[in-house]
Amino acid sequence: MEDRKLHIVCHDVPYPPDYGGVFDLYYKIMTLHEAGIKIRLHCFTSGRDEQPILKSFCEQVFYYPRRIGHKGISHQLPYIVCSRSSPELLERLLQDEYPILLEGVHCSYLTQDDRFAKRKILLRLHNVESVYYRQLANCSSSWFKKLYYLRESAVLRRYERRIASSWPLLAVTQHDADMAAVSYQSKNITVIPVFLPFQHIESPQGTGCYCLYHGNLSVDENEKAVIWLLENVFNDLSVPFLVAGKNPGPKLRRAIARFKNCCMVSDPSDQELKDIISKAQLHVIPSFNCTGVKLKLLNALFNGRHCVVNGMAVQGTGLGEVCHLAEGAKEFKLVIANLYERPFTFLDLQNRREKLLNQYDNHRTAQRLIAQIW
Repeated sequence: MEDRKLHIVCHDVPYPPDYGGVFDLYYKIMTLHEAGIKIRLHCFTSGRDEQPILKSFCEQVFYYPRRIGHKGISHQLPYIVCSRSSPELLERLLQDEYPILLEGVHCSYLTQDDRFAKRKILLRLHNVESVYYRQLANCSSSWFKKLYYLRESAVLRRYERRIASSWPLLAVTQHDADMAAVSYQSKNITVIPVFLPFQHIESPQGTGCYCLYHGNLSVDENEKAVIWLLENVFNDLSVPFLVAGKNPGPKLRRAIARFKNCCMVSDPSDQELKDIISKAQLHVIPSFNCTGVKLKLLNALFNGRHCVVNGMAVQGTGLGEVCHLAEGAKEFKLVIANLYERPFTFLDLQNRREKLLNQYDNHRTAQRLIAQIW
């Protein structure tokens, strides 16, 4: 069979896979390599170093500096797109006719160039970005960030509609696909689940020791979720509540310090986080954002016990069947009280295996993706 070669353009360097935005990228590249695809990888850099390990999975790896600050600002284009424009990238992509997978709207600058009009290009939607940025504005307590997020959302909405009708779209959830069909007026959308580092359910049976929220704590939405839990759910519960994650800010540190039953683990290593997840009795994961898929929730479902979420955390993902749903502080308190001493059983484990492994199988997902490209 003739070699199948593919350009992948990433919004960031996809290694190490230490935050949600690059999990899908790294394990996708690895799995496509295992399937025999010859990858030419293009990465925009902004604070992450070049990574030699990527050459293990790719024929070639190229890096392009992101245009940070005023250099990346345009009146017509979203900042996340304009700041990732590179003439060098465009010229390199034009040297052959291989298909191009654009990882996120962030990487779609080349769709403005008529030279790519007849090229096979697929656009992976990590979120419906215009909706995501509007929701980020709602979560932020900084007026400067709110203004930036709202402007970016408005520019993204116009931009997404302009480009979406011309290129096949790959959504991560059915909810995102449905939103994109309406918002973008696109009729060429396929759901391709995210690629994951875990392919086996390792949730321990029995009973754990505490309730847990984990995630990137520098993200406004995650900080807002933790503070909401502290002030409205664990404010008068006697059960221990642990918060773990990267880069917590001073506001969050002050909030946690006010509660005797709450503590925080800052910047745990991968192994430490895995241990923290495995020892939790409950993973409490409310969300104020209904686009994309929550990698922290998938991590908890594959490696932890009971998961308590609201509807926005699982909307359109199919994950509600393996979670406990609650809306509002009163319901969260009730569900936590009911589950805190309930063991996670073999039947719970089997239910997860049936629901998750069929949906999140990297090799099966790779074949679905390959079928869209060739």
